[in-house]
Amino acid sequence: MRLVIALLIGSIGAVGMWAVVVVLPVVQAEFGAGRGAVSLAFTLTMLGFGLGGVVTGKITDRFGIVTAMGLCIALLGIAFVLAGLSTTLWQFVAVYFLIGLGTSATFAPLMAEASHWFDRYRGLAVTIVASGNYVAGTIWPPVVNWGVQTAGWRTTHIVLGLFCVATMTVLVALLRAQMGDEQVQDHANAPPPRVDLNLSTNTLTVMLSIASIACCVAMSMPQVHIVAYCGDLGYGVARGAEMLSVMMGFGIISRIGSGFLADRIGGIRTLLIGSLAQGFALLFYLFFDSLSSLYIISAMFGLFQGGIVPSYAIIVREAMPAREAATRVGIVIFASVFGMSFGGWVSGFIFDATGSYAAAFANGLAWNAVNILIVMTLLIRARANSARAGEGLAI
Repeated sequence: MRLVIALLIGSIGAVGMWAVVVVLPVVQAEFGAGRGAVSLAFTLTMLGFGLGGVVTGKITDRFGIVTAMGLCIALLGIAFVLAGLSTTLWQFVAVYFLIGLGTSATFAPLMAEASHWFDRYRGLAVTIVASGNYVAGTIWPPVVNWGVQTAGWRTTHIVLGLFCVATMTVLVALLRAQMGDEQVQDHANAPPPRVDLNLSTNTLTVMLSIASIACCVAMSMPQVHIVAYCGDLGYGVARGAEMLSVMMGFGIISRIGSGFLADRIGGIRTLLIGSLAQGFALLFYLFFDSLSSLYIISAMFGLFQGGIVPSYAIIVREAMPAREAATRVGIVIFASVFGMSFGGWVSGFIFDATGSYAAAFANGLAWNAVNILIVMTLLIRARANSARAGEGLAI
């Protein structure tokens, strides 16, 4: 029941991450801005989301997830209303930083909290909670697009803010009731680490953060620009919104599947499989741009990359103490959203410079290779330490 409630919270709270992608073309047209300038709204959303994940992670470790969530709900509601009232592009862009902050508690801290509830099915639990982000990506783009076409992007933002406050407040109250007062802040009985990488906590955090940045620069290109890309190709933004929904829908399957996989082979191996598959899917965007092929590739991309980000949270809980899990997960997720925000911006910049997204897709492939190299290094260390431990027991 906690997982169901957490999934619903994430599905509603992540609306801002996808609303900005859908409204980019209409906001660009209204303010007469370049693609790179309007893409900064997504960049600041992700930066706020990542920075907020670190802050709300610390709040969660000290005061509990309910306190962190309450603060974010209030901020999310206020920010959406301010976005609807923006009179300049830079006001709109700045307010999306606040939306990112308000969204933050629905991802990294919530994943870390779920990791304390299970031992045997920890990977599955984490990925179910993380799927809220992709459920939002499946449901919200068409809804937001309909709202923009029907009532305008300003009214749509205000309505979204009021809806988030009303529904998320009820859900967080239900989550607290399910957890019970004695478990809201207590992680003393959480399962201990079970993977030894022979690395300090700080060193492992840095390595995971760099890997996270690299994979998410690659991931951002289709997710952030598929709507605008379809518009440029003459297919219309509505087709792009549909492709984004397809991508996120298959991403849900990928996230749940990666949870099952991580419970059997571990988070590091699951991350490596996802990274290799993501690079494979990106390669197809370089060679195919027909409407039908873009639907197929978008579905394939979602299916391949959906389990990547939750794998970092699983690795943190496999190799680090429970008492600092939310903070450490928040740091790594902050790195991932920095990668997403930088990748979203640099893709727009590359498009402005070249008039094409081909170079942006190639840029994503290069970053993806960096991620694969780091993950392979961690896997080699894990296997070496496991072999040494086995030899010690044999002796």
